[in-house]
Amino acid sequence: MHAQLDHLVIAAASLAEGVAWCEATLGVTPAPGGSHPLMGTHNRLLNISGDAFPATYAEIIAIEPGKEPSRPKTRRWFDLDDAALEAALAKQGPRLIHFAARVPDAHAATRALAREEHAHIDRGQLLEASRDTPAGRLEWQITVRDDGQRLFYGTLPTLIQWGAVHPTDAMPKSGLALRSLRAVHPRAPALAAALSAIGMTGMEVEAGPPNLVAVLDTPRGPVTLESQGL
Repeated sequence: MHAQLDHLVIAAASLAEGVAWCEATLGVTPAPGGSHPLMGTHNRLLNISGDAFPATYAEIIAIEPGKEPSRPKTRRWFDLDDAALEAALAKQGPRLIHFAARVPDAHAATRALAREEHAHIDRGQLLEASRDTPAGRLEWQITVRDDGQRLFYGTLPTLIQWGAVHPTDAMPKSGLALRSLRAVHPRAPALAAALSAIGMTGMEVEAGPPNLVAVLDTPRGPVTLESQGL
């Protein structure tokens, strides 16, 4: 089992707010993204690939106005239907909240988490999703719990398995590069064990109040993004 960082998830109350935040905070305008009919969300994208994190991007995501998940009785991924998260985004603005890890076999990875002796983690159903892009059709499998929860305050990744095309294959350079990513959680040993179960052994995990911390090199110098327990 071997997992790699796939993308950061930055949530916003609206996509327009997310774009404005990106320009003000990172000094760049995000590239176009698309809609996710499966979840009633839409996004904009930023290539943050570098030597330390190849084929990696950041996703600015928001609920798409007037859209609901296409599956009945489904809550949106990444806790986007959570009232506390919605209120925090509305009051405080866009925030790093989560990340996704790509794996070669998502079924095996979810089984590994379920077997993990310290936690027996239910990472959720493995759903098939897709969207069309100018560079071709993106197809992926992704873990989504029925309750939409991220788990471990967003420091345990959603699992994703891509088809033949990865978003960064046709994503323009953004002038950004991810320098580091670390997780902080009160149950650090349990989180570290879960990450190890999926083969994501290189990620730093510390004990403390929940936080996900990413440092990016930007045209304005290093910028630190934090989830701060959201």
